[in-house]
Amino acid sequence: MFNQIKLFSACLAAVLLMSTGLRAQDFNSVSTDVDSQLQASLKELADIRAKIAEEKIPLSKEINELEKQVLQKTREAERLLKVRDSRTIALDDLRKQVKSLEDINKYISDRLVEYVNNLNSQMAVSERQKFGQVLDAAKNAPADVNIDESERLQRQVAVVDMALDRLDDQLGGFSFSGSALSSESVLKEGTFIAIGPSLFFVSKDGTAVGLIEDRINVADPVVVSLPASFTPGLVELAESGQGAFPADASEGKAIMIEKQRESYFEHIQKGQIVGYVILSLGVIAVLLGLFKMVEIGGFAECKPKDVQDTLDLLADGKPEAALERAREVKGEAGEMLVQGVTHYEDKRGVIEEIMFERILKARPRLERFLPFLAITAAAAPLLGLLGTVIGMIKTFNLITIFGTGDARSLSTGISEALVTTELGLTVAIPVLILHGMLSRYAKRKLATMEESAVGYVNGISTMK
Repeated sequence: MFNQIKLFSACLAAVLLMSTGLRAQDFNSVSTDVDSQLQASLKELADIRAKIAEEKIPLSKEINELEKQVLQKTREAERLLKVRDSRTIALDDLRKQVKSLEDINKYISDRLVEYVNNLNSQMAVSERQKFGQVLDAAKNAPADVNIDESERLQRQVAVVDMALDRLDDQLGGFSFSGSALSSESVLKEGTFIAIGPSLFFVSKDGTAVGLIEDRINVADPVVVSLPASFTPGLVELAESGQGAFPADASEGKAIMIEKQRESYFEHIQKGQIVGYVILSLGVIAVLLGLFKMVEIGGFAECKPKDVQDTLDLLADGKPEAALERAREVKGEAGEMLVQGVTHYEDKRGVIEEIMFERILKARPRLERFLPFLAITAAAAPLLGLLGTVIGMIKTFNLITIFGTGDARSLSTGISEALVTTELGLTVAIPVLILHGMLSRYAKRKLATMEESAVGYVNGISTMK
């Protein structure tokens, strides 16, 4: 096997030697071409490297310049981001300030609306003839859709300016033209004179001179006549601006109090039907209380001496005399003692039952009509509350129709509604006291009868 391999190798080597010999000349030519191409390529490579080296420095400078620009742009971008963030924060602050100013503006507007309404309700009807236009413009401003917020606020502020001017004028006094109702309910043209809280009127014909008063449910001011001695001074004051006028230290309150003064009958009339029912119950309760006082006071008592005298006569064996002595005691107490003497020979239990029967007979007479007093004392406040509720319902119905502009009319309605509560308590308190006194009085009478009965029965028991 090894010999065969050696033979094959020898043959292969011979073949290779033959092939090499044949192509040696071609290999040399190819090698020469390759060397020349290699030299050309190396030269081209050297040229390219030289060109790269030549262009590298400008490119490096350009790259450095671009990097500087990128850095500048980055810094500018960061600055702009900071500016944007700061502007966003400033914008939020501005929005908060705007919201705060809007809230302040709304608060001021609400307070002005409240002030206008209060001034409108407090101002006299006569003064509205002079200031009514400004007041109405400010009062209607919140509901006017044809004006902006600025004009609406201007109208409301105009009322404040007008009120300040009015206050300054009142210190020194001022006058203005208008109309008022005379005492005969005739509308008169004339001059109003305002001095402090007082307001006077002098008609052009001089027939209506006096103090101005506002009345409920009357659209025009009413002239209240003053003593004739004040007329010349007021007329002169209206004509020339100088003259004597009456001063009211109570600022008109004295006249109002005097006009509000009412009789007790007029006061009761405010309670209407419920008030009459309460008073009727009160009158009946008082009459029954007086009757019970007389009745209970006239109830005869059995004194201890009467019982002892009767027992002594029975102990002496004189029943007839004891019976006559018992008959001397008046009323139910005497009848009880008579029944005890009549049955003195019976057993103790029988005597007790007979005498207790007389006590039970006397109890209804002593306690009659007292439950009516108790019911009246309990029902009167409830009836008063019923009348108040009815009056408040009527008041709220008026509020629904006419609103709450006039506080004086509302207070009048509420005061009338409370009259029934006043009447109920006025009746209930004395009737309750009267019922307590009479009940105690009646119980004391019954206790005296029971004490006499027990004493008599005990005395009879000791004799047997």
